[in-house]
Amino acid sequence: MGETPGTPGGPANAAGGRPDGPGSAAGRHTAAVVADRFDLITWRDVYAQSAGLRELAGELHERHACAADLLADAFLAAYAPAPRLRERADMDLSRLVNHQVITSLLGSPEFTGLRRETVGDPYAAAMAVLAQGTALREMLERFREVQERTERAGKAQRDAEAAAVAAVEAPRQAAGGGDEENAVQVPATEAGQGPIAAAGAAARQAARDAAQALATAAPGIRAAARNAAARAAAAVREESALMRSWGVGAGELERMPFEQRARLAERLRSSRLAQWAELIGRFRQMAAGERARKVENATGELVGVTLGNDLTRVIPSELASLGLPGLRAVFAARYAAGELMLYDSQGEQATGRGAVIACVDTSHSMYTEGPGGVSREAWAKACALALLDQARHAGRDFVGILFSAADKLRVFRFPAGEPAGIARVLEFAETFLGGGTSYQTPLTAAGELLKEEFDDTARARGDIVFLTDDECDVTETWMREWNDAKHVLGFRVFGVAIGAPRAAGTGSVLEALCDNLRSLEDLTDVHAAADLFRVI
Repeated sequence: MGETPGTPGGPANAAGGRPDGPGSAAGRHTAAVVADRFDLITWRDVYAQSAGLRELAGELHERHACAADLLADAFLAAYAPAPRLRERADMDLSRLVNHQVITSLLGSPEFTGLRRETVGDPYAAAMAVLAQGTALREMLERFREVQERTERAGKAQRDAEAAAVAAVEAPRQAAGGGDEENAVQVPATEAGQGPIAAAGAAARQAARDAAQALATAAPGIRAAARNAAARAAAAVREESALMRSWGVGAGELERMPFEQRARLAERLRSSRLAQWAELIGRFRQMAAGERARKVENATGELVGVTLGNDLTRVIPSELASLGLPGLRAVFAARYAAGELMLYDSQGEQATGRGAVIACVDTSHSMYTEGPGGVSREAWAKACALALLDQARHAGRDFVGILFSAADKLRVFRFPAGEPAGIARVLEFAETFLGGGTSYQTPLTAAGELLKEEFDDTARARGDIVFLTDDECDVTETWMREWNDAKHVLGFRVFGVAIGAPRAAGTGSVLEALCDNLRSLEDLTDVHAAADLFRVI
């Protein structure tokens, strides 16, 4: 009846839809989607790499001989740029249910939406098939009787063709040696007309029964196909959003091997990182919005009229006076006095040019969860990852420093000229040191990194963002050295006190260390740090 999935005669051949294959009528196809050899190679590669697809195919094949062909068709319908459905008359009757399922999928708006995510992406197309697995299983069980009728029709069709072949071959053999001229003269050929007629009648009746059953089932198949497409679209979009929230671009995903991409998706879905995805995505969107606001308020945006002598901003009425000889002297006098009327514009310019360094507290207290199950650690690292985005857009190096006690420190460097690989980003996000809190250790490390950058490239004016929920002392000697380093290197320090209010003017150590300190009480409010992204 069908081929065993995973074998050379299994889904790979079935996907090709070759006529005259095992169990198919002569000249009939078992694949509903017309595919070129490159698409077939892609399907075979994906099937070989995906344990999930092989497991699903094996499970379905135990009860449904058409399952391997159906999975291949569903993949090609999602993957191919312009999938072309084979004519129903060209299909082997045993695969008419598959043809109806794929027809229903391609005709549904849900599947059209799904294809926006899957066309040309083998991994996304395979994921779409897996996401539809439950629905396909339910369809095959629900319409099992219809499938059995189409399989009987297919068998009757093959029996009729076999009877016709036998009726032609028998006279040849009787004539001795297959002499075609003698064979047609043997009267025994008339004896075969009865079996041929009976087989043909049985095949036609079986085909009518199958067509009637399929027509009755078609509305149900269409509804089930739409539900399957909707589930698949939701699953693919969810994973796509998950990848985007972690900054994994489409180009990086396309270059990633299938199994590596599958492991990454599973890691992001199942680990504690899954709880952070929404927060990280919100931070990235907010940071992108703040970058756009920089453009809105850039120098050159008209906000009024002022006085001055900048000839590039002189209003037209002033320039018109140059056309009158008697007013040219007046124009020159007003220019000299800086009293020409000019367009007034304003802008907010980032002053940082050196590295962006995020010092993230990972002491034991940062593990505390706040509103919405968001931990202080998650909020701080989401902010740090958005700062990584900010640095890369500005062409600046980024360094993430994780700290806790004086002897616990991890430094993650992300140079501007190198891609920030997702593996390194996840290592930064997942690392948690625990223990107490020391300010001096991470800030000293940050200062040394900025000095190293200055010595190597003469680039000063870096930015340090210090995210912590704790308060600890620093020595007077260290504080003097810290202020001297700030003066020489010209860096700024922004502080974010997480989880507890710190009013300005309280004289805290954190306030003394930072040029700009903000307090954060609501761990779900990413906009509390919005102004950071306008000036960094």
